[in-house]
Amino acid sequence: MATQLLVSGHVYTPASPDATALAVTDGVVVWVGSDAVGVALHPDAEVIDLAGRFVAPAFVDSHVHLTSVGLALDDRILSDATSGADLLARLRILVADQPRDAVVVTGGWDDSEWSDTATTAQIDAVVGDRPVYLARVDEHSALASSALRAAVDDLAAQPGFTGDGLLTGAAHHLVRTRARASLTPAQRVRAQSAALDHCAAQGIVAVHENGGPEISGLDDFGELAKVQHSVAVRRLWGAPVGSAEQATALLADTGAHGLAGDLFVDGSLGSHTALLSEPYADAPDTRGVGFLDAEQVYDHLEACTRAGIQAGFHVIGDAAMTIVVAALERLAEQVPTATIARCAHRVEHAEMTSAGQAQTLARCGVIASMQPGFDAAWGGADALYAKRLGDRAAAMNDFAMLAKTGVALSFSSDAPVTAISPWATIRAAVHHHTPSSAVSARAAFAACTRGGWRAAGINDGVTGTLVPGAPAHYSIWEVDDFVVAGSDEKVQRWSTDPRSRVPSLPDVAPGATLPTCVATVSSGQTIFGDIGVGDTEIRADAR
Repeated sequence: MATQLLVSGHVYTPASPDATALAVTDGVVVWVGSDAVGVALHPDAEVIDLAGRFVAPAFVDSHVHLTSVGLALDDRILSDATSGADLLARLRILVADQPRDAVVVTGGWDDSEWSDTATTAQIDAVVGDRPVYLARVDEHSALASSALRAAVDDLAAQPGFTGDGLLTGAAHHLVRTRARASLTPAQRVRAQSAALDHCAAQGIVAVHENGGPEISGLDDFGELAKVQHSVAVRRLWGAPVGSAEQATALLADTGAHGLAGDLFVDGSLGSHTALLSEPYADAPDTRGVGFLDAEQVYDHLEACTRAGIQAGFHVIGDAAMTIVVAALERLAEQVPTATIARCAHRVEHAEMTSAGQAQTLARCGVIASMQPGFDAAWGGADALYAKRLGDRAAAMNDFAMLAKTGVALSFSSDAPVTAISPWATIRAAVHHHTPSSAVSARAAFAACTRGGWRAAGINDGVTGTLVPGAPAHYSIWEVDDFVVAGSDEKVQRWSTDPRSRVPSLPDVAPGATLPTCVATVSSGQTIFGDIGVGDTEIRADAR
């Protein structure tokens, strides 16, 4: 058996808070501790000097859309648009480099702070007769050229249709489907591979693709299964079923790992389509859009539970969460909660969840797959959430309440909605706009590592950590400063004492330089960078 011994580093492990060395044999962590002991115990190991670098469990991003991520890596020209007029100017630059017959599929623009908007007529003036799809940053609405609109039959009859502006709801789903259908298999595979390469470079060894018929389509979902890459992909298909037999058949037909992910109960706050119990503060004529009713949610949940399949829903608004929680409570009257919990059902986003609802989620073992980057981007007194919800915004994304109630958290990016950057995700969770909703850096790190594996149904107590017996999924980082700190002053006062025996983490305070990934390793195999970062003479001395 070949053993690698990494020495002279800073190893993040609950097994030894001041560990500097790590031994890996055949893709499994076999020992952690100090350099001298490691060399004595493993005299024949290949010794790799870390030169003081930080070694930690590799990350898992539990909510991504890989084709969209790959396309966005090639083109982010619209993401920094500051107004409708600026969007049009950037679009003119973009299409100048495109063939006349190419369908333009892009997006990322955020009109939260804009004073004007771009209309279909203005887009047509820029692009002519080209089919153009421009998704809003939340991916729940889009602007589209007349040529693309005309390619969708009966579009004007669909909910969410507007004649000269933003498309939402069912109208948006149809236009997105038509636009995405224009991508060739080669374009999709190239985008998916680029996205996975990018994940590996961020210290990520596994992602959860949240697919569905209204998101990327079955062709895209199927092609992803064929992509050969070292980053593991858990594929979740968001389509409702009505019986255990139907659930089993759909899982087989799609090759999915679960019938979870982005199965839309509602939409998004940015697009005014998240389903609310009270009207929007800035749009008092609407409470959002519901895509599944209470019976459909219950039927899907019951069918998947009886089939032993992971179910899940896209849930943002409080009225949408009420529907899901009512279905869970109803199901818990029919089957033991342990049976429900074994399926590791999920709620994606869960931004507006009450304490009472959290208790039901915890009792049923439901995992909340959440995005701290949402609060970083749109939280705060003068930002989007406050505009949409008024006083209700302060209670959004209450990670601390959910954790204290016992809800398992899995943090993710929802890329391309927010960037794939696990340390920025941790920073956002620790420095929430509502301080009482923040969690400690340790809790946030766990939600980005062990939480992601748990959301995949792996809850063996070791995966996602660096302890003997755990798969050797780890990443190596250049770090400026280490701290041992919680999310509030009481925690910081005791945990910064070295006698607390709490392992330290990189400083994620606002303004601090976030870690840089040197290498990513999955089951002992390097999938990004080079773990041989040390000096040959130092390695020899370590022996």
